[in-house]
Amino acid sequence: MSPMAATSSYPHKIRHPPAEALDLATIMRTLGDSVRLEIVRLLGDGRPRACNELSGALGIPPSTGSYHLRLLREAGITRTEAKGTERLISLRRDDLDERFPGLVDVLTRG
Repeated sequence: MSPMAATSSYPHKIRHPPAEALDLATIMRTLGDSVRLEIVRLLGDGRPRACNELSGALGIPPSTGSYHLRLLREAGITRTEAKGTERLISLRRDDLDERFPGLVDVLTRG
């Protein structure tokens, strides 16, 4: 087996900022885009969603959805969990509520 094949069998760790590093200015800047705010509203019910499901609900191409989801994850707003070939996205409600009480409730109001 080649060295490249051996390393590709290891699971890819999806990085998330620690809760204590969440920054309100970064979060608000990230949510300044209407698509990203709508993603947060969709996730507000607490049910994890696949990337494809979110893109379909928003009527955007999967590549555009992936871009927005990456920005939300990097800002610490969402968590991405690998389940086989799928990526399940959820809101980091507990972390956000701990750092910024009431923020998620305001953001997820219709």
